[in-house]
Amino acid sequence: MAFPWLNIVIVIGCIFGLYFGADWLVAAAVRIARKLGVSPLFIGLTIVAIGTSAPEFAVSISSAARDEIAISVGNIIGSNIFNIGFILGGLAIFMVVPTTKKLVFRDGGILIATTLLLILFFRDGLMVWWEGVVFLTILFSYIAYLIYQQEEIEDEIDDSEFQWLDIGLLVLGIGVVIFSSQWFVTSASAIASFFGVSEYVIGVTIVAFGTSAPEIATSVVALLRGDSDVSAGNLIGSNLFNQLGVLGLASIISPGRLMVIDTNAQESSWILLILTLVVVMFMRSGWKITRTEGIFLFIIAGISWTLNFYEASIFTLFGG
Repeated sequence: MAFPWLNIVIVIGCIFGLYFGADWLVAAAVRIARKLGVSPLFIGLTIVAIGTSAPEFAVSISSAARDEIAISVGNIIGSNIFNIGFILGGLAIFMVVPTTKKLVFRDGGILIATTLLLILFFRDGLMVWWEGVVFLTILFSYIAYLIYQQEEIEDEIDDSEFQWLDIGLLVLGIGVVIFSSQWFVTSASAIASFFGVSEYVIGVTIVAFGTSAPEIATSVVALLRGDSDVSAGNLIGSNLFNQLGVLGLASIISPGRLMVIDTNAQESSWILLILTLVVVMFMRSGWKITRTEGIFLFIIAGISWTLNFYEASIFTLFGG
């Protein structure tokens, strides 16, 4: 087997694609928000979050339709843990992540509530179609509330003026980010296979990272540009869209209109709840996430990935 030089070049190109695509996406999203008279947080929670969740949507929905439930559910739980633990925690390690009251109490509150509901639905080892309908109803109600509320801009974010080309730039940015993340997964998987890495390890590492790559690129670029509302809102919004929208729809279109939830997914959902509670608590403390708090989030996510890697139960950590 020839050395995968081409795949290495593609991976490098995808990294640039992710960065520039995210830069276009964030810049256009902020200008559109100003034009509409709404806050960048609103755009981050809706348009940007839905756009960057497209890879999770594609993987989970196609897997559910093929009755590959473990992949579908695992991708959602894993991506949400990755978003909060590795991305938000990782960002906080290098720079303080500012938060707001609305992000904490309104958006953080609904994220906690829906994660508790997720655990309740998973409790019997099944997720049936009507539970998916409940999730979708909550999601649409939440988005409708955000639109109805019509948040006004609280701070001046960007002095540049809106142009109609910004709508195209937003769509282009989302497209480039999604396209780059998909090719990143394909090429990085080929490189890993060349070096003898198993398909399972590729799945729980590279594929999980790849589907979260849009959130990584967008959040990093937004924070570097000083648009912290877009950065934090993107991650919280992506988690809400993944849990309510993607998982909800997946349960409806699954064969038999139900999904069998295995033990690993049930236990991972508890880790997700712990991370969610902790991150909201950190966001409230001083209205920012500090480096120490970021390290703590990163460690919790690392423990989750380690358990998944060895297919171990969380209860074995305590001698259970």
